[in-house]
Amino acid sequence: MKILGIENMSASQVNDELKRGGKFVVFPYCVSIGVMSFKRSSNVHFVPAGERAAGKRAAFTGLSLLLGWWGIPWGPIWTLQTAYNNLSGGVDVTANVLSALNTAAPIPRAPG
Repeated sequence: MKILGIENMSASQVNDELKRGGKFVVFPYCVSIGVMSFKRSSNVHFVPAGERAAGKRAAFTGLSLLLGWWGIPWGPIWTLQTAYNNLSGGVDVTANVLSALNTAAPIPRAPG
């Protein structure tokens, strides 16, 4: 799982931000090719407390509005869904990320 926005942060800094209201979000987008439509999500983005992910959500919303409409019937439906989700701040996946990080498989030890 790739998480963008925590590259220069320690685990304690991330935890402090989460306690103050930071969150992990994904931004869905829709792309249609001919009559086929595809709905996907971005990588996970960390949004620190008090910040907004306006540039990120605008990019994925614009992608959907430009390339998502063309596949009938799902293109228009998914385009509207993704635009609504992104304009609402993205999909909060904080609980999922924390659960995945807490249940990550331990590194096996060499025998001996």
